Amino acid sequence: MADDLPESAPPGIDPTTPTFARVYDYFLGGKDNFAADREVADMVMQLVPEAPVVAQGNRVAIERAVTYLAGELGIAQFVDIGSGLPTSSNVHQFARAVNPDAKVVYVDSDPIVLAHGRALLTETGVATFIQGDLYEPEKIFGDPALTKLLDLDEPVAVILAAIIHHVPDERDPAGVVRGLHEFLAPGSHIMLTHLHDSGDDPRVEEAKKILQSGLGGSYFRPAAQIESFMDGLTILEPGLAHVTEWRPNGPVGPLEHPLHTQMVAVLGRKD
Repeated sequence: MADDLPESAPPGIDPTTPTFARVYDYFLGGKDNFAADREVADMVMQLVPEAPVVAQGNRVAIERAVTYLAGELGIAQFVDIGSGLPTSSNVHQFARAVNPDAKVVYVDSDPIVLAHGRALLTETGVATFIQGDLYEPEKIFGDPALTKLLDLDEPVAVILAAIIHHVPDERDPAGVVRGLHEFLAPGSHIMLTHLHDSGDDPRVEEAKKILQSGLGGSYFRPAAQIESFMDGLTILEPGLAHVTEWRPNGPVGPLEHPLHTQMVAVLGRKD
């Protein structure tokens, strides 16, 4: 880790403690990560070389969901909670490609994500980036930057991509998702992706251990539990599905490795 000394990091950033956002960035081929992040990612990839495919599949599922919401459903307001580091294509770009009026508020609690997000994603009248904690939705939806850009009396689509699987059971992940409902107008949607416990490959069990020890908690859960996080919402077709099989743009390719089934997506509507 000598190539990533603490002084090489921005002020307030600890490069010796890995974060999921930066590990995910590394899986996607990004450069906003440190040696500690790469060490965790490399441990996973030594076990399962195809692991980056899961991150890439998750990103494609987000694109398909946002395109569907903004295009076919006409949703023009998005809140991306736990947005992670900016990539080559982001939610506001996906949305505005099919709905030029779309506006997006990105939310994250990681200081390095916040710094990069504000520098790269903020666009007056189109997108803004705020610091927020998933456990404090009243602060997210009460943030002046959010209420200036979005009209909460109109439908909003909330994106929870690869974030709820960091909420331990003792913190009630279902309650965390349900806590968002009261801030959303009827016709709003919540889309989430989550690590899935299919229980059919020993390498997945080892991957769980690496992620949980290296990142302080990443919880693979069974489909029924993940689906229960959408209680109170109408789940839209195709229901809970592997990210590669959730509203694909074309024929679904083979799931060549069991870990490919370990990320699922689901979309629900508040009626």
